[in-house]
Amino acid sequence: MKRSLLIIEDDLGLQNQLKWSFDAYEVRTADDRESAAEIVKKHRPAVITLDLGLPPDPGGVTEGFETLQAIQSISPHSKVIVITGNDQSNVAVQSIAQGAYDYYQKPIDPDMLALVIDRAFRLFDLEEENRKLQRLDVTNPLDGIIAVSPEMHAICRTVERVSGTDITTLILGESGTGKDVIARAIHRYSVRANQPFVAVNSAAIPENLLESELFGHEKGAFTGADRQVKGKVEMANGGTFFLDEIGDIPMSLQPKLLRFLQERVIERVGGRSEIPVDVRVICATHQNLAQLIKEGKFRHDLFYRINEITIQIPPLNERRGDVRVLANTFVQRYALEMKRNISGFTETALAAMEAYSWPGNVRELESRVKRAVLMSTTNQVTEQDLELENNGKAARSIIQPLREIRNTAERRAIVGALAEAGGNVSRAAELLEITRPTLYSLLNKFDLKV
Repeated sequence: MKRSLLIIEDDLGLQNQLKWSFDAYEVRTADDRESAAEIVKKHRPAVITLDLGLPPDPGGVTEGFETLQAIQSISPHSKVIVITGNDQSNVAVQSIAQGAYDYYQKPIDPDMLALVIDRAFRLFDLEEENRKLQRLDVTNPLDGIIAVSPEMHAICRTVERVSGTDITTLILGESGTGKDVIARAIHRYSVRANQPFVAVNSAAIPENLLESELFGHEKGAFTGADRQVKGKVEMANGGTFFLDEIGDIPMSLQPKLLRFLQERVIERVGGRSEIPVDVRVICATHQNLAQLIKEGKFRHDLFYRINEITIQIPPLNERRGDVRVLANTFVQRYALEMKRNISGFTETALAAMEAYSWPGNVRELESRVKRAVLMSTTNQVTEQDLELENNGKAARSIIQPLREIRNTAERRAIVGALAEAGGNVSRAAELLEITRPTLYSLLNKFDLKV
């Protein structure tokens, strides 16, 4: 797609010459402040050339400077190149002081002006890429994690601190909250990132096969063992071993797991030799391990060994603002994957999702959005497409302090405005009908980075 260039020039002959000279760009033209402002509002051109001598003051610069100010208020990231007369060096300096990117003195040489314009485009592209990276702090606090809630941002900061060590980590949370996503993030940001990440779900493997799955077996160890097989722990050597649903580990296997955690050695089923392994261990469960210990179903010493540091992931209905950003991410992903012309959600669908309690957490949200994208008959997912039922969240809700309600609403509005404005603070402030300093103050209040 061609890059957008706006030429603001009241001399129609020169305007046409410049338009012809820069046909490599998507060129739009304007000959006064009002038409220029309209184009900037609609198209947000990356680069703009501005002749300061515009009507009704073609012999002066007053109208040109007012046009420059209007452009900056609408699209502050656009690069404005001011065109001045060859005897107006003081005006050129003044225009730079008022926010222009560069200036060019007449007479115009299209080849020389092209160099200035190309440099402006390269700087705009570089700054835009930087803004995209900065926007990750709002909706993507870590690569692979989509969240705007303070609760998840705090977890991401913990992940950053934990990933630099080999400390054994226990991740707790309801089913579907994303425990595996956090485990993979810890691995991805660790020094072991280029080594294997091996995951085992204890609940998905029959009890009589779990020991062999974890630690491997020797040939002849049991009926059907016709060859030596490495276990998942050994396969993770040098990297990270993720043991999901550790609460489902049978008591009979817990001593062997404890020995592995303490000494970092294993023995294959049917084997006699100790095999040293160098792995970082992350465990996870949705169960209450303290209760399992009371019931005699989980060992105290194993709990203390895996619980060197704990990360508690809140359920989705306690993560303020995350439903909307996750849903938008999923709808874009599956619309692209299924080649469906789905642009997003209706307002009633968004309201229904935010009112729903999500007992299945993020996994349920993703599943419902995926199905809705497939079944939707319009270009927006509706409340009916999601097939949400009132599962009693409203009935169970409690009265919140007004300050908390106000803070939640303000934070959600700010995140929504920033997303709508593509991270542009001036544009977001305009959408919220507040000043830039007020928006910056609110960003600091809610610890949001842009």
